[in-house]
Amino acid sequence: MEKTIKQRRSIRAFTGQHIDEQTIETILDAARWAPSGLNNQPWRFAVIIDTGIKDRLSTLTRYSTIIKSAYAVIAVFLDTKASYDRTKDLQAIGACIENMLLEITALGLGGVWLGEILKSASEVKELTGAPDEFEFMAAIALGHPDGAPPKAPGRKPLTELVFFRK
Repeated sequence: MEKTIKQRRSIRAFTGQHIDEQTIETILDAARWAPSGLNNQPWRFAVIIDTGIKDRLSTLTRYSTIIKSAYAVIAVFLDTKASYDRTKDLQAIGACIENMLLEITALGLGGVWLGEILKSASEVKELTGAPDEFEFMAAIALGHPDGAPPKAPGRKPLTELVFFRK
């Protein structure tokens, strides 16, 4: 697992090559195994493969080329009816997204977590047909990487991030 964590990169260019439905279900299955408070599993997903819908979705973000080149986009929602504590539920959504990104990497695919598109949340909800109680949280673009993954960005040393109270 440590290898997958350290290999994961934000992939922003894709070949458009087909990904079978079972592979997408494997990615979504990894997401649903994320921890959540009271096991409420507040995440919901819309899988967008249709080129026309992806083209319309791409107009809602400055990262349009990423969405257009991706084989699929997974819109991630918080089901507010399933929510019991907003902070915990947002943390759970983050965990489910990270599970997806790690599974995408483990499968030899590429993915990127898109947050800037949140400015167009109501339009995304309309395009996906999400019910009123679903709050748009992020979009994950995924596909076969076009080219080599980017070099690993630097990380701060643990000594700058950790403190102990003894």
